[in-house]
Amino acid sequence: MRFALSEDQKLLQDSLTKALADLAPLERVRRFADDNEPSAGDIWAGLADLGLPGLLIDEEHGGLGLGLLEAALAAEALGRAVAPTPFLGSAVLAPLALKSAGSAAQQARWLPRLAAGEVTAGVAISEPIAGARDGAGVTAEGGRLTGKALFVIGAEGADLLVVADRAGGLHLAETAEAVEAMSTIDATRRLTEISFRDTPAEPLASNGVLDRLRDAAWTMLAADTLGAGEAMLEKAVAYAKERRQFGRVIGSFQAVKHLCAEMAAELEPARALVWYAAYAFDHAPDEAPLMAAHAKAHTSEIGRFVARTATEVHGGMGITDLLGLHYWFKRIGLNRQLLGGPERARETAARLQGLAA
Repeated sequence: MRFALSEDQKLLQDSLTKALADLAPLERVRRFADDNEPSAGDIWAGLADLGLPGLLIDEEHGGLGLGLLEAALAAEALGRAVAPTPFLGSAVLAPLALKSAGSAAQQARWLPRLAAGEVTAGVAISEPIAGARDGAGVTAEGGRLTGKALFVIGAEGADLLVVADRAGGLHLAETAEAVEAMSTIDATRRLTEISFRDTPAEPLASNGVLDRLRDAAWTMLAADTLGAGEAMLEKAVAYAKERRQFGRVIGSFQAVKHLCAEMAAELEPARALVWYAAYAFDHAPDEAPLMAAHAKAHTSEIGRFVARTATEVHGGMGITDLLGLHYWFKRIGLNRQLLGGPERARETAARLQGLAA
């Protein structure tokens, strides 16, 4: 099957890329990372003016009513800019959970506000997807939550929490006993640990929805890694054209040419895989789980290769804070492990194909 973007989809990604160049230049990302800001509200407000928070929300609730492919194109642009935004939780996972499992009242209350960027949502689904660490996990009983969730996406300052319990059920909570920042390698995003103690929550009709959220999240992380890898390749090529050694630009050396060509050769096929995984989510649901697992596993591996190789092309400059290359390097590293590493994704893919129990 021949697969290509429509003109509207190309325009969406191009417009977002241009907007991010103004809203989230490297100096703004650096300020967010260095100052430990809980959120970059100015960036999210600017993206809300473009309608990004409502990308997946139906028009009747004030959104754009688009699909996961458009969300993947947005995630790719955000990864390219290493933009600090609550996109994954507020614009993708929470709307999908509400659309798929929320009551009419829950949708009417939250979707218009999410679409307008007036509220943000945190999503705690790591334990049933990636496996719980000792002491982690949330239990639900009688409309109340108790326990602890780790690696929660976008919970700092969030107005709404989508929480998965140990059994895979989903719940909406507006508060938590405690929200504490977790230290990770990626300073461009905030992950948190949240605790509940007999906290009121509304259940969602969550039969099978958690698997859909996993597929969407894995596809978005793959797209983010793709964008970050593209940025690192572009920076490596630009540096190779400027850096001189032995009286020549280093890009004229065959070894450096090979490094850049290998990065491009790994990234280019991955784009089609990620785009098709996002397309399948809406248009070929039987294929979507396998495609999402392949996209997460494959981009995790090539992302690490590109991050390492681009840094090598930069030589000693690659590890300096002045250059800022480490923001993309570390973002790719967190994407690799968040909600399950490539080993977890490959295990899921094997199980889906009947190759593992």
